Amino acid sequence: MARMVVRLADGVWWIQLRGVNAYLVEDGDDLVLCDAGMPWHRSAIQSQIEETGHAVSDLDRILVTHYDLDHVGGLARLDTDAPIYAGGNDVAILRGDTKPPLTNHKGLLQRGMGLFVERPSSTIRSIADGETVGSFTAYYTPGHNPGHIAYISEDLGVGLLGDLVRSSNGGLTASPWLFSYDTGEVRTSIRSLVERAPTFEVACPGHGTPLRENGSAALAALVT
Repeated sequence: MARMVVRLADGVWWIQLRGVNAYLVEDGDDLVLCDAGMPWHRSAIQSQIEETGHAVSDLDRILVTHYDLDHVGGLARLDTDAPIYAGGNDVAILRGDTKPPLTNHKGLLQRGMGLFVERPSSTIRSIADGETVGSFTAYYTPGHNPGHIAYISEDLGVGLLGDLVRSSNGGLTASPWLFSYDTGEVRTSIRSLVERAPTFEVACPGHGTPLRENGSAALAALVT
């Protein structure tokens, strides 16, 4: 059964892909996609974007939270030349200039899955910690990945959280060991994000059901 796009707030949609999430955001006059699913999610992303009254060709930029097959696998398949923003060493990996390390269990997993990631033809731009693109501010949140980024828009009240956390039973949980480089660093990043970022209502994790309200409060509840 085909999945339908879900409106989370004005100009903010949850693109439902099997096992992973992507998000579409009207950021002022710009149309922004966050993450791009697996290589075979192209048609699902396209059809759900069209349900919102937009088209893939309307995209002005794509925000990547991190390099993992289920978040960047669809980039090369999308019919758009919108620039792609990513952070840290994930930029070099996505460009094909380097590979994930063999010295970490997650890096080993990425090496294997990287065989299925095609290099996008669009321009890949590096975004720094604290840098803004549109209304979103990039916050480096390493742990799940060394180059992981959360994007927070105070104006829109939206947090694009990637795999720093996932939703569970109406709340959020930290990225688990199996899928993370360093869970201690995950916890540090959650605390840092809570301290640095403005409050937001809509929490958009890479996996699980997004939270429509009290997003930053749910994130803060993980800080002990």
